[in-house]
Amino acid sequence: MTEDRTTFRAEEKKPLPIRNPIHDAQKRALQAEAICHDILQNSRNQLYLNMRFLDCALAGLAFQGDMSVHPLGTDGSILYYQPEELMELFRKSRERTNRAYLHSLLHCIFLHVFPEEKVDQQYWNLACDVTVETIIDGLYVKCVHQPQTMARRQALDLLLEEGKTVTAQRLYRKLQTLHLPEAKMQELRREFYVDDHRKWYETPPNHPKTVTQRKNWEDIKDRMQTEMETFSKEAAEDSKSLMNQLAVENRSRYDYKEFLRKFSVLKEEMKVDMDTFDYIFYNYGMNLYGNMPLIEPLETKEERKVEDFVIVIDTSMSCKGELVRKFLEETYSVLGETESFFRRIHVHIIQCDEKIQSDVVIENAAQLKDYMAHFTIIGEGGTDFRPPFAYVEQLMREKRFTRLRGLIYFTDGYGIFPAKMPPYETAFVFMKEDYRDIDVPPWAIKLILGEDDFE
Repeated sequence: MTEDRTTFRAEEKKPLPIRNPIHDAQKRALQAEAICHDILQNSRNQLYLNMRFLDCALAGLAFQGDMSVHPLGTDGSILYYQPEELMELFRKSRERTNRAYLHSLLHCIFLHVFPEEKVDQQYWNLACDVTVETIIDGLYVKCVHQPQTMARRQALDLLLEEGKTVTAQRLYRKLQTLHLPEAKMQELRREFYVDDHRKWYETPPNHPKTVTQRKNWEDIKDRMQTEMETFSKEAAEDSKSLMNQLAVENRSRYDYKEFLRKFSVLKEEMKVDMDTFDYIFYNYGMNLYGNMPLIEPLETKEERKVEDFVIVIDTSMSCKGELVRKFLEETYSVLGETESFFRRIHVHIIQCDEKIQSDVVIENAAQLKDYMAHFTIIGEGGTDFRPPFAYVEQLMREKRFTRLRGLIYFTDGYGIFPAKMPPYETAFVFMKEDYRDIDVPPWAIKLILGEDDFE
């Protein structure tokens, strides 16, 4: 009995282990990091199983804890997370966690994380969030689905234009023109906020790291569209909003000035060609004979200059006047350059709906400037592409052109195309804002422009 009491007292007097608060904090941080990585890995797996075409994109982001982001954020290479907030988000809803991961991933895919240097951050952030959330709402995928609130539906009615694919650039311009009061802006931010964008602005757009990351995501976006259009057609059936967005974003941007140069021709013009002038023989003759150079500069020079071509404006109801004006203004700016045209140019600007409405001949920059100052759309009927081609063919028979290099047709694409190929280059120019995909004849060039191409 005595031995038992002694043993018991000895055990009672055993000293307790000393706790290290720093060690405990580090241990909790490591545990939280492991839990967060498991959460994000689980979300990655869920997204991959439901949308196989995201495989390359999902592999593009590593995970890293960061106490400054709320709850997630990315810079294009790392998906940052605030541990406590991410775990709380997961406790509330796995779908919301998956959706937040996909939200940040789509920002990378559509290059939102690489804004221009002078962008207005409040408008750009909101435009990108609305764009991505609209795309996710259009995905009929259970692991990211959330019912739309009334506030969200009302906001989308205000910001989106019916029948047009939503893009961050288009929403950005819309927000700038709406001039919404700060209270309304705050309401929209609360409704669409999902991730933190502060990492987007830490590296300048022209920094080598940013350029490399942007190129990497451009490649991923291209591969993703190919995957959706070929191998994953069935999986992409419920992702049409994402496919439409990819189709719009992946359209190659085209320099309109370079496009006009395709309609230039080689022609000999009276102009001193200093590139072929030899100063050695010239100077030797002047020194030897006093006033007789042994070589004269050539008085002619071959240069590429704009010659004869035709601009056709589709004046049907579907072509907006302001878009036509922007197109003509850019054309004027190119033709107005000193090196862009011969001393005498010959440009037909034809307005046409289902029939020829007007034909104005421009022979110098002053005439073009005057035409722009008094420009009005004539017609606004239906659309038929055939009359301008028949009209131009008649002008060619009458020898009204020195050499017709090509025809540019500014249109929305809805009309009847000519049955045969004309004897000159032809391009159908679409504005991206009103563009709906349509096949042009195989002999024509399809050019897609947006408002950004004219800035």
